[in-house]
Amino acid sequence: MITEHALLPVIPGREEAFEAAFAQAREIIAAMPGFGGLSLSRSIESPSTYLLLVEWERLEDHTEGFRGSAQYGRWRELLHRFYEPFPVVEHYARVL
Repeated sequence: MITEHALLPVIPGREEAFEAAFAQAREIIAAMPGFGGLSLSRSIESPSTYLLLVEWERLEDHTEGFRGSAQYGRWRELLHRFYEPFPVVEHYARVL
């Protein structure tokens, strides 16, 4: 199992719209092969920053499968307009 980690810097004042768009986008990612679940959390100290954690069976399920899919275009359309700057995404393998 691989965990995708992304800090999402949402443009201040657009948090409510982002959360509504993410609710739609969640359906897209949840339908992808290898998807194992996700959590989206909002920072208490920096309320325009969100933490996205996504579980994938394999790294390639995210990097090739999801990002290479036609559905990823709709994901980008829904969400990428909210970020400033664009998020850094990293992948983690569980050790414990």
